[in-house]
Amino acid sequence: MVELVAPDPALRDAWLECHREWGPGVHEDGFGLAPDDDVESPNGFAAWVDRIRAKPAHFWWIVDRDAILGGIVLRTTNSDQVLRTGHVGYGIRPSARRRGLASWALAEIRRHGRAAGLERLLLVCADDNVASIKTIEGCGGLLEGTVSHGADQVRRYWVSL
Repeated sequence: MVELVAPDPALRDAWLECHREWGPGVHEDGFGLAPDDDVESPNGFAAWVDRIRAKPAHFWWIVDRDAILGGIVLRTTNSDQVLRTGHVGYGIRPSARRRGLASWALAEIRRHGRAAGLERLLLVCADDNVASIKTIEGCGGLLEGTVSHGADQVRRYWVSL
């Protein structure tokens, strides 16, 4: 049974298995992982979990039994970062893709967004990320437009709650 679970140091081994599947240098959206975070050592992992729990955002891991399949974050402010990166970020590990997990997790996050008092969510994805485009549009995302984000083109969508 798939569920959203708050980050927990007790899930370190399962999280590391998920993380290693992405491979080095690959961006894992939804986890709040920074390049200098030490997730390999037990103490570093616990400290990282404490840091993401203290952020002004809500992180969940997408878990099926004892396997972590991905992560999703909900940012409930309208800060400059949110206006740049969106209220929601998510990522599904490669072996768990094409199973509807991102759509399921986004539907779950919509409920959390409503509970936080938001009326709509901004979602941002790369202009060439076909999977995210289909996920966002399938969840009712309305395209605001495409903008430059550094060297990349990104799509900005709004999802009504």
